[in-house]
Amino acid sequence: MAEKPIIEVQGLTKRFKGLTAVHDVSFSVEKGSITGMIGPNGAGKSTTFNMICGYYPPTEGKIFYNGEDITNKKAYEYTNMKIARTFQIMKPLKNLSVLDNVTAAAYFGHAGAKSEKEAKERAMEVLHFTGLYEKRHVISKDMGTPDQKRLEMARALATKPEVLFLDENMAGLNPAETEEAIQLIRKINESGVTILLIEHIMKAVVSLCEKVIVLHHGEKIAEGTPEQVMNDPYVMEVYLGTKKEGASA
Repeated sequence: MAEKPIIEVQGLTKRFKGLTAVHDVSFSVEKGSITGMIGPNGAGKSTTFNMICGYYPPTEGKIFYNGEDITNKKAYEYTNMKIARTFQIMKPLKNLSVLDNVTAAAYFGHAGAKSEKEAKERAMEVLHFTGLYEKRHVISKDMGTPDQKRLEMARALATKPEVLFLDENMAGLNPAETEEAIQLIRKINESGVTILLIEHIMKAVVSLCEKVIVLHHGEKIAEGTPEQVMNDPYVMEVYLGTKKEGASA
C-alpha cells in the first residue's frame, strides 16, 4: 500500500470579501520530497501558502498533515506539529546577533529546548549546518540579503521541522548566491526534511523539485515533473504570453 502524502490539500478556496484569491486548489506533497509551486505574480501562491500554514483560514476546503485534518489549526500551533516556514520578507530579530536569533528559535517546536545551554547547542549545530557559524556574532540587521535569507532557514531549522515551507528564498540573489541556496535546500532535504517551496527562479525549480504545481488567477493549471510542466502549452502561454507551436487555441 502506498504511503499517504505528508501534506494534502483538497479544494482550497479563499475569498476576501468579493474577491476570490484562490479557487478549488488540490494537490499533495509526498514525504521526503521537494515540491515547487510556481505562477505569475498575483497567481495566488502566497495566499495558498498562508492557508496551508495556518495564517489564513480557508473559505472552503481541507488541509491534511500525515492524514490528520489540520484545517482549523492556528499558525502558532504549527511548530509543535514539526512544521516550519520562512517568509519572503525576512523577519529576523534585527538587533540580536545571528546566534541569538537561532537560539531564540530553538526554544520553540515539538523538541523545544528546555534550557539556555540546550538552545545554544542546538543553535550552534544549525549554524554549522547552514554555513553561518563564522557570522554568529554579527547583528542580523547588518547582514546582506543572502545571509538574512540563510538566517531565515536557520531559524526554521532550529525548531526541528519535519516539513519546511520556503517562500521565495532566492528572490534578489545573484547566480552564485542562488546556486549556494540550491545546495543548502538540497542538503536540508537530504537530512530528512520534506520541502514545499514557492519560487520564481526556474533554474532552482528544475534543479530541486520532483513535482511542480502551477497556479494562475488563483487556480491550479498544471501539475507534474518540471519537464512536464515546462512543456505544457498553457504554462508556456501564461509565462511567455505566446502559445507553443502546435497548441490549440
